[in-house]
Parts: sequence; C-alpha cells; structure tokens
Amino acid sequence: MFQLGKTIVSEELLEKEFVCNLSACKGACCIEGEAGAPVTETEVEILKEIYPKVKPFLRQEGIAAIEAQGTHIVSDLDELETPLVNGKECAYVTFNKQGYASCGIEDAYNAGEVTFRKPISCHLYPVRIQEYSEFAAVNYHKWPICDDACSLGRELKVPVYKFVKDALIRRFGEHWYAELEKVASEFN
Repeated sequence: MFQLGKTIVSEELLEKEFVCNLSACKGACCIEGEAGAPVTETEVEILKEIYPKVKPFLRQEGIAAIEAQGTHIVSDLDELETPLVNGKECAYVTFNKQGYASCGIEDAYNAGEVTFRKPISCHLYPVRIQEYSEFAAVNYHKWPICDDACSLGRELKVPVYKFVKDALIRRFGEHWYAELEKVASEFN
C-alpha cells in the first residue's frame, strides 16, 4: 500500500494486469453477484434526473424493476445500489445482438442523450473504492468471473491502473493520476 494525497492505494493496481474480455465473459459483472452496483448520494440524484432519458434504452424487465423499486435502492446493509431484475442482473443492463451485457445508462450517454456515463463503481471496475472519514482506500477486486480479463491483461501487458485510467481521472483528477504514474514508474 502507498499513499497518494488522501488515498491509500493497493500495489495490486500496479502489479496485476487486466483488460475486459467481453467475448469470454459477455459482461457477467453486470449480471452476477448478489447486489446492484454501488452508487453515491450524488449519483442517486443524477439517476432520478436522467431516468426519463435513459428509459428508452432499457429492457422492459429493467424498466419494470426500476418503476417498482426506484432508480436506486438502499440495501439491507444501508448501502445505495442500483436495483436488480428478479434479484439477478442490474436493472440498467441491456444486451446486444451477441448476448453481451451493456449498460443502458452508457448507451444513452454514447447516444448523446445524457452527460452521465455510468456509476463510477462500474466505470472503475475492477478497482473498488472504500471511503473512510480521512481517506479513501483504492483496491483491486479479484473476482473469478474476470479470470479471462486477467489473462488478456497479462497477454497485452496492461496493468489495472492503465486499464481504468479514465475512471481514475474521473474520480480523483489528472494530477492524482499523474502522481500514480510516477509511483508506477518507480515501482517497476
């Protein structure tokens, strides 16, 4: 672990390699698991605001889940999350012709309908942020459904921090990321 400003960063972001391999996993991270995607209080307000513009990009099952549960839920652990369809996939998930999962929010963003790309937790994956009162912990999350992404990352020699560069900049800023790159160059 090392400190960058008000963050404590796991060295695994520098050591591990990762590139999403959608042809292998088909977007399983949007489907698997026991909970929706973590969202922030700010994102909750954004989701409420943009839902009418995102709705046309969603599947009927997702729309039904959102209209029954809301644009977000509060979990049993008192955490904010996206709602699920029948306790399975994220309500915002869509599927392309090949059956790969996509994000209806990101589809609306790519179509120019909204300026919000998707929840930062999704954009950052496989990096997870744990907020504490004085700092944020920035960690690599290992999940067996992403084994193919790890293999592809090793093959292409792309460390985790480079794979999620845009998301890290979105969350922490250009200066923070430039400092991370300095640490990475010294680390290697």
